[in-house]
Amino acid sequence: METLQQLEEKLKIQLIQQLNLAEIKPENIVSDAPLFGDGGLGLDSIDALEIIVLIEKNYGLKIVNSEKVKEIFYSVRTLADHIYQNQKP
Repeated sequence: METLQQLEEKLKIQLIQQLNLAEIKPENIVSDAPLFGDGGLGLDSIDALEIIVLIEKNYGLKIVNSEKVKEIFYSVRTLADHIYQNQKP
């Protein structure tokens, strides 16, 4: 099983591909930076849907607790942590 840091790096690449962020390189994404709004990648609600598809397709996880979505989707690190904690070996 990959480490949390390896998962973060993989997620950065997957996010760039899924969201067509061709102008951004994985090393330019700060793991703790917000994905949405100012100060981070500046993603929007359409991007959030794309991320849900990515997580379901690549990791077999469904985001069922809508109250936790904002917390889970805060940054690459929180997203990776959620996948890491809930992924089946």
